[in-house]
Amino acid sequence: MKKIPIISIVGYSGSGKTTLVEKMIPELKRRGWRVATIKHNRHGFEIDHEGKDSWRHRRAGASMTVLASPGKVAVMADLEGDLSLEELGDRFIRGVDVILTEGFKKNPHPKIEVWRKALGKEFLSRDDDALLAVAGDDPGGVTAPRFDLGDVTGLVDLVEKKVIRA
Repeated sequence: MKKIPIISIVGYSGSGKTTLVEKMIPELKRRGWRVATIKHNRHGFEIDHEGKDSWRHRRAGASMTVLASPGKVAVMADLEGDLSLEELGDRFIRGVDVILTEGFKKNPHPKIEVWRKALGKEFLSRDDDALLAVAGDDPGGVTAPRFDLGDVTGLVDLVEKKVIRA
């Protein structure tokens, strides 16, 4: 089975990562690609709420609970630490052509860094061989293609050529 290509959108908080992902999804879909996303949250999260049936199942000891309804499904599973992007994709994602991730800045997959000089932060991917492109300001000294944040068509053209169809 062919691995689903993964592209990571990386950058500092407030740089515009989520907005870029929000713009790339419909452009990829318009071109006929099925898209999944993975958002990394280093602080953790909880979608199960005390007293709800699924919470009660997990409290009783279920190591995995699936919530299913017409048109939606959610999986809550206990993990022994952080899963890699490959593990997340292999375990939980099916039936798509490409995975966009937000975060996961230290992974080997192609990356688009959203960078804005106004944030006053270092460029994260300067020495990263996986840097596919820079979206935003020109950080200088980077050989990867640079796109304006509004040039979603150009970014998706590059993603199609270098990652999805590669």
